[in-house]
Amino acid sequence: MEYWDIYDVNKQPTGRTMKRNDWNMKPGDYHLTVLGVLQNREGKYLITKRVMTKAWAAGWWEVSGGGVQAGESSIEAVRREVIEETGIDISDFDGGLQFTYRRDNPDEKDNYFVDVYKFTGDFEEKDVRPQEAETDGFKLATLDEIKEYAEQGIFLHYDSIKKVFG
Repeated sequence: MEYWDIYDVNKQPTGRTMKRNDWNMKPGDYHLTVLGVLQNREGKYLITKRVMTKAWAAGWWEVSGGGVQAGESSIEAVRREVIEETGIDISDFDGGLQFTYRRDNPDEKDNYFVDVYKFTGDFEEKDVRPQEAETDGFKLATLDEIKEYAEQGIFLHYDSIKKVFG
């Protein structure tokens, strides 16, 4: 069973944990997630397509990311998620944390922070090994292609993270 740390409204750890995806958070409680935007030296971004068996946003395009596990730092989580989902080790890439945003969803009892990272490094299609259980393919996309997916309404989190591209 995976556990997540619970944070307060100021993104400070409370010392409490929750079971992953146990959407029964108290008001003022938050969990932390990460997104890792990867750009190669040619200026293209690595995006993945969500498998059609996902309960939410099936078939949409996205960047790598996920929940920060209890006791794990944000940077450790983004490195873990990127390598799990794409096979790319970003340890030696340039970049880092760009910004954090907060979402309050009291009706769903799912409040969270998202740390958005951007990394630039040397990789190409042959280096990508997508996690088959999570992805239905990948693409090294231009910014224009990502914007087009966003306009079609099939790029996850685009409005929240668009300033990290470009």
